[in-house]
Amino acid sequence: MRVLSGIQPSGALHLGNYFAMMKRMIEFQKNHELFCFIVNYHALTTVKDADYLRKNTFEACIDFLALGIDPEKSYFYVQSDVPEVTELTWILSNITEMGLLKRAHSYKDKVSKGIEANHGLFAYPVLMAADILLYGANLVPVGRDQKQHVEMTRDIAIKFNHNFGEVFIVPEADIQDDLATIPGIDGQKMSKSYDNTIEIFAPKNVLKKKIMSIVTDAKSIDEPKDPKICNLFALYSLFLDQAGKQELTERYLTPGLRYGDIKKELLETIWNYFEPYREKRNNLLHDPDLVHDIMLEGARKTRLVAKGYLEKAREAVGLNY
Repeated sequence: MRVLSGIQPSGALHLGNYFAMMKRMIEFQKNHELFCFIVNYHALTTVKDADYLRKNTFEACIDFLALGIDPEKSYFYVQSDVPEVTELTWILSNITEMGLLKRAHSYKDKVSKGIEANHGLFAYPVLMAADILLYGANLVPVGRDQKQHVEMTRDIAIKFNHNFGEVFIVPEADIQDDLATIPGIDGQKMSKSYDNTIEIFAPKNVLKKKIMSIVTDAKSIDEPKDPKICNLFALYSLFLDQAGKQELTERYLTPGLRYGDIKKELLETIWNYFEPYREKRNNLLHDPDLVHDIMLEGARKTRLVAKGYLEKAREAVGLNY
């Protein structure tokens, strides 16, 4: 089975990125044909600083490599290194109805949050569809907030195939229910757009500040706490097995629990969890030529697949003559 997912380099990678996408991709590469990429074209919808985008794209590559993406076992690449995706985006744009794009929840949400309304943001789902269809992906692991975009990709693929013949595989979304939405420090979905993230490779003093600012309720130490509605509990649970979650639940339901103590435990848990990856990340940061070589080879390998699907699409719509 061919699995595909990507991540925007619009800021330092955080716990939401890791548990909702990165960790799963690293696991998928063991038994599936994995396409994993850094989505820098999409990042242009919100990032307007060229140096910032370059830096974050490079560091996102390093983070994936440090955390365990194996370029020998997967297709690991930067989106803009595969130009075929922009041509397919244009082809797909000509069969994508305006009404479909107007129904996109993500566009409405981002505009309501103050992000500039532009064509790139509005047409984001078409580029995402090209990202998926260009490689014949069967399965697309996403958070619940991206489910609609995969459904739109399905609609676009089905319409294209109906109009021009069976060219594209119609993908399925894969949503892990317990990780569908990972809360940030304020309880909203963890997102760089909301400035509520906990970065996985932050210095310890920065990490501590973020952890200690996690919003909790105002219950006193003598009151039982409700784990079902607690952001702190949800974040700590990401690092626990079933027995650990049950133990933490019991602590919440027993009077005497201090949120400050749980935050200190979470700080040490996060720091220790990512400790094995820091040294590899630091080594890669100091060897940029190696990183660039890895990514260029990933793009070369990926483009061989992309060209096959693009040629089928060009032939189907009459661009080859």
